[in-house]
Amino acid sequence: MNLELPFSWQSKLALETSKPYFIQLQNFLEQEYATQRCYPNKDFIFEAFASCTWENVKVVLIGQDPYHGFGQANGLCFSVYDGVAFPPSLRNIFKELENDLNVPIPISGNLERWAKQGVLLLNATLSVREGEAGSHQGQGWEEFTDAVIKLISTEKKDVVFLLWGGFAHKKGKQIDRENHFVLEAGHPSPLSANRGFWFGNKHFSKTNAILTNLNIKPIDW
Repeated sequence: MNLELPFSWQSKLALETSKPYFIQLQNFLEQEYATQRCYPNKDFIFEAFASCTWENVKVVLIGQDPYHGFGQANGLCFSVYDGVAFPPSLRNIFKELENDLNVPIPISGNLERWAKQGVLLLNATLSVREGEAGSHQGQGWEEFTDAVIKLISTEKKDVVFLLWGGFAHKKGKQIDRENHFVLEAGHPSPLSANRGFWFGNKHFSKTNAILTNLNIKPIDW
């Protein structure tokens, strides 16, 4: 499988995508997508980068891996296609958004509208086998997405990173916290949220306050 990044990211990550681990990852994915049902559709593996150009990045939201249920994953972390029922984590995200900014829970769970405004919706692992959470972990995706986070941290300034849950917190080690803003909370999954680690974090209003203070247009969540 020849994975090609969207144009605005190609030169930034050309060195990374030529490394042996990434070539091995492509070979693994070619076999997986040929023999198993995997998500997202192979044409949407890099949708996070297609929907949010390099130049436009002002917020980075880090997820774990795509939804593994039929027809859910669309290449953006926590997001689903129009018309798909909200998974529990996404429903809790919308509940927190409603509590924080009084934004009504939307009809669609497609978060492309966030991405187009400069929110990079990046999963740590960008593909998964149907019905098998974490099945594409340990194949190279984590190294690649670490490199993406480090690139943003090194070459940009004043980006807001949203780290939800322990997995995202670990990915945050790549971030230079002197030059960027890092907001951490528990994961929005019911297991974490029902134990008091999610609701009330107010990350949406906090993000917009940071952006406004920097004279950067806030996100219309």
